[in-house]
Formats: sequence, structure tokens, C-alpha cells
Amino acid sequence: MTTPQSRNYSASKSRTHTQSSEAKIIEKCKLAQKRRTLPLQFSMGGHLSPWPTYTSGQMILHNRKPCTDDCRKRTNSWQQQPLGASKPRYLEQLENYLRKELLLLDLSMDSAQELRLQPYRETFEFFIEDFKTYKPLLSSIKNAYEVMLAHQREKIRSLEPLKAKIVTMSEDCNERILAMRAEERYEISALKKEKMNLLKLIDKKNEEKVSLQSEVSELRKKLAEEYLCYLTERDARKILIGDLNELRYQREDMSLAQSAGVWGEDPVKLTLALKMTQQDLTRTQMELNTMKANFGDVVPRRDFEMQEKINMELQEQLDSLRADYEEVCKEHELLLQLHMSTLKERDQYYSELQEIQRNSTPRPDWTKCESIVAGGPERWQLLAESKNSDQLVEVLLEEIGAGLLREKEFFPGLGYGDTVPPFLRFDGPVENKKPSKKEVVNLLKDAWKERLAEEQKELFADFFFNFLERRFGISDAMPWAYTIFENIKLFRSNEIMNQFYAVLMGKMTESVYINQKETLTHLLKAMTNADSKNEGLITMEQLSTILKSTFPLKREDQIEELMEAGGWDPDSNSVEVLNYHLLFTEDEEGQSEPFVQKLWEQYESEKEAYLQELKQDLGVDLNDEVTLLKLRGALMNIDPSLDKQTLSAYLSQAFQLPVSELPLEDDAKQEEIVIKFQTALDWLQMADIKRVGPRELEPAS
Repeated sequence: MTTPQSRNYSASKSRTHTQSSEAKIIEKCKLAQKRRTLPLQFSMGGHLSPWPTYTSGQMILHNRKPCTDDCRKRTNSWQQQPLGASKPRYLEQLENYLRKELLLLDLSMDSAQELRLQPYRETFEFFIEDFKTYKPLLSSIKNAYEVMLAHQREKIRSLEPLKAKIVTMSEDCNERILAMRAEERYEISALKKEKMNLLKLIDKKNEEKVSLQSEVSELRKKLAEEYLCYLTERDARKILIGDLNELRYQREDMSLAQSAGVWGEDPVKLTLALKMTQQDLTRTQMELNTMKANFGDVVPRRDFEMQEKINMELQEQLDSLRADYEEVCKEHELLLQLHMSTLKERDQYYSELQEIQRNSTPRPDWTKCESIVAGGPERWQLLAESKNSDQLVEVLLEEIGAGLLREKEFFPGLGYGDTVPPFLRFDGPVENKKPSKKEVVNLLKDAWKERLAEEQKELFADFFFNFLERRFGISDAMPWAYTIFENIKLFRSNEIMNQFYAVLMGKMTESVYINQKETLTHLLKAMTNADSKNEGLITMEQLSTILKSTFPLKREDQIEELMEAGGWDPDSNSVEVLNYHLLFTEDEEGQSEPFVQKLWEQYESEKEAYLQELKQDLGVDLNDEVTLLKLRGALMNIDPSLDKQTLSAYLSQAFQLPVSELPLEDDAKQEEIVIKFQTALDWLQMADIKRVGPRELEPAS
């Protein structure tokens, strides 16, 4: 016979593997039935214990959790009872086993009730196995319960689909109910809207009813008034008829009283004559109106013939004057052509005269400068290339000045006078930073870049000093200002330095430099667009086309000069190509290529010619005063294509007035604004002044 401890271990071990499914639980029950049962516990006398007879009022297992404090108290109380009333050992073993198994269960799972039933089933099986006499009865009872439980499980399983179906049907019903409610709400809202519309219609009908009632009342009043009028008229007619009858009776009485020979004319005859006279008058009036309409604008023939004769004479005079005018125009054109040819001859003679004077003048031996200039003969040859005597003198002066400038350690401060530029106002010696020419050029380029990127423009002199402060600090800004100023004042042959010096000293506006850069950028872009293969090469024909489209006002000889400066050989018949990027390059000292230099020279000469035309059109001396009206008219005469904005900008520059303060064209204040003509020309010379369109001849009238 096995012990309860071994059975407990085997039962708990087998149950841990069968908690998830009912089949394993049934299999475990079958295995448990095959095991040996616990031995019967006998009493002290060798018979079955009569314990239940002594404790008939007690329960073997209470509805409480095993191993609780209450259970321990009861156990202790049982132990204190006499030996004859204690429980049988077999019963205690079964109860202990049942308590342990219940404690080992995990009741948090879904099949907690099945798991809780298993220990009771095993305990009952042990009990059946050990009581052989009652085993058939107890087994049949157990089997009946098992069959009933299985039947109930099957019934529950069969009801699960019905439960799911009920849930589904419940959801469908809920959805239908919600849909019906939504439909009802929609219908209710539609009915409410219809109700509101009907109420509005009723109100409208009521208003119409009220208006109709008021109209009916008005009509009734008018009808009553008309009725009264008709009654009054009826009474008046009756009175009038009575008066007429009375007059007729009086007339008849008077006619009877007269003699038979004194009768007047017949009234019917007079009435008929009156009607005929009225008809004749109407017909005559219509004829008169017709005559006035047809011949109201007609003049007498004598006047017509006189005016026709005068018209013929005037027409003959007009034809003769027109013929004379055409002859004068032809003569004028011939004179203009003669004038142009004369000007060309004059220019040619003048150039020949200069050439003769230059050749006849003793020329200095410039080769003597090779040993003086730093860099030796090679550098002097580079500096003296394609320069005349005046330019060579300037180059020599720059070289001498550069040497003296490098020897200076300090510059004397110019003080704080009003004539001193703001960026040079300092008292005392100022250090010479001694930069190279290349460094100065790069510094000026950086200054121009920062100036063009500025949004809030300030005075150029203030910007220059602020730029130096940002670049070198506050302490070194003044020495650098003096150093750069002395360099750009000395090297006037350098384009960048010369332009920067002119703008800094107020001799040229920034717009001139900006316009030059924009023109070069536009030219480079046009050449890049013409370079379809992106090889950096264009033909001379393409260059000519680009120059003519970019500068439509330039003459043919000016276009040829630019092409020759770009490397075109007019004597060559082959197709020449040009690396257009080389036209816009600069050397280390900022010197441009001949193409860009020629563009700048032509710009200066065109500006000078434009201002000379303005002077000729005004016909005044330089010391005379000119009004704004005259200057406006002169600008429009020499350049009719000027738009209002450009014209206002030119006038604003000439008179140094803001554009907003300039009077309009028809304003009488134009006569009040005057300026010295020389001053106006100086102001215009500083700005970006150029011709907008060709100077057209006045059309013949």
C-alpha cells in the first residue's frame, strides 16, 4: 500500500500537465483509478472508527480556504479532544491532501472551476478505491455525475455559437436602430425645414392678403370719389341741358318775333366753310414745314460760286507751298550730309594735325627709365606698351610716387576741418600700413561687393570707414583709411582705384560703376547663351551680333573698335573664334583687358557728346542760369525717347532735388527753379547719363 505523501506527489505532478484541456484531466482520472488506494484506517479496537457517531454535528470540510487560522484553531481543538472522539487517520490524510491540492491550483485562469473540481474528483476516487464494499454504488454515483457534467459541457458548447449569433444579431439590431434613428432625425429636420418654409409662405400670403385688403379699401375710396364725381357731372349736365333748352326756346321766340325778310346766313353753310378753311390752313402749314426742312441749309448760288473760287485759289497756294517745302527738305538733307562729311574731314584733319605735332615734337628717350623703374627693362616694357607720352609720364609719376610712398612710415593727420573728408579727420601722425598694390585692389573689390549687398544705403564715405572698422578693427581703421586714400590718389591709371577715388571724393556717382558692372554681366551672359557647345568660344560674327543687340545706338565704327579690341583682325578672311572669357579677365592689379577699357572709353566719349548736344540745344553760356523748364525741353529735344522716370532722374541730378519735389510738366513752378548751367553740367557729368534712343528728325508737316 502506498503512502499518502507519494500519492500527493504523483497526483500534483500529473495535474500540472493537464490544466489546459479536459481530455488530459479525464486521462489523469483513469490513471489515478489504477493506482493503489489508501489503506483503511481502523479504530483502536480493530473495527472501523465510529467517529462520525460521536461528532454527528460536525462537518468534515467547511466552506473555507484550507490552512487558514480558523482551520488551525479547529485542528488544535480536535487534538485537545479525548482520544475516543478524534478523526480517523485516513480521513485526515484525505483532507490534508485535498487542502494541499487546492492551494497548488492557479485560479486566475479561465478554466478555474474545472481545475478546482479535479482535486475533489481525485479524493473521491481514492475513497472509492479503498472502500471495496461500496465501490460499485459510489462508482455508479460518480459516473452519473460525470455523465451529467459531460452532458452539460456539450450543451454549453452547443450554445456558444448561439451566443455569438445573438451577439451578432444584437449588433445588427443596434446598427439598424441607429440607422433608423438617423433616418428619423433626417426626416424630422426635413419636416422642420418644410414647416419653416410653409410658415414663411403663410406669412408671405398673409402679407399679400393685408396688402390686397389695403388696396381694395383704397379702390373702394376711389370708386366712391368717382361715383360722387359722376353724380356731380350728371347734375351739371342736366342743368346745362335745361339752360340749352331755355336758350333755344328764347331763340325761337326771337326768330318768330322778327320779320320775314330779315334772316341771317345759314349756320350749316358757315360751319362747312369754316371746316374747309381749316383744312386749307393745315395743308399750307405742312407745305411750309416741308420747304423749310428741304431748303433750310441751302445757300444762294452766287455765294456758292464765290466760295468755290476762293477755295481754288487757296488750293493752288497750298500746292505751291508744299512743293517749295519739299525742295527745302531735300536741300536740308543735302546740307546735313555735307555737314557730316565736313565734320569727318575736320576730325581727320585734326587727328592728322595731332599726329604731325606729336611727330614734330622732340620725343624723350623713354628707354632711360628702364634702369630707374623697379623691375628693370621687362617691367618698363610692360608698363609702356601701347601708351603715348602723356600716359608714360603718368606711369613714371606713379612709379616715383610709389617709391616715395613705400619710404613713408607715417602720414600727417589732416585735422578736423570741414574740407577734410570724414574718413580722414584725425590729428597727429598716422601709420603707413604699406600694402602692396594687389592687396589694395583686393580690398577695394571686397568693399564694392559689400556695398552692393547693402540694403540700407549710407553715404559712401561713411560706408568706407565703417567697412575698414569691420575689417581691421577700430584702432587700425584710420591708418588703413589714410593708406588706401594715398594709394588710390596716386595710382590714377588703375581703373578700380581711379573709379573708387572718384566715387569716394564725390566726383562720380555709384550708379556709373554699377551700370558698368551690369553691362559687363549682361554681355557675358549673352555670349554664354550664344555658346551652344559650352566650349567658351564664339565666332566674330556672333560677337558682332551680340554687340549690336546690346548697344543698338553705337555706330558701326564703334562696334568695329570693340571687336578689334577683342582680337578681331579686319584683314583676315578666315572664320575667327574667340575665347570670350578672356575679354573680362583682370590681372593681379585689377587692370582690365583692352575690350573692357574700350567700352569705358566709348562710354565716356558718348556721355561727353550727349552733354555737348545738350549745351548746343540750349544755346546759353556756361555762366548763364537755366530753368528747369528749359532743361526739360532740351533733354526731350536731343533724346525724344526719354521716359518720364529717366527724365525725372536726370533733372533731379542736375538740380540736386529729390524726384518727389520736382514740379510736373504743366506746373508754373518750373520757371522758378533755376541753376547755373555749368553747375548743372558738372552734376550731370558725375552721374550715369547716356542716350536712351536715337535723335529723330522732326516729321514734315
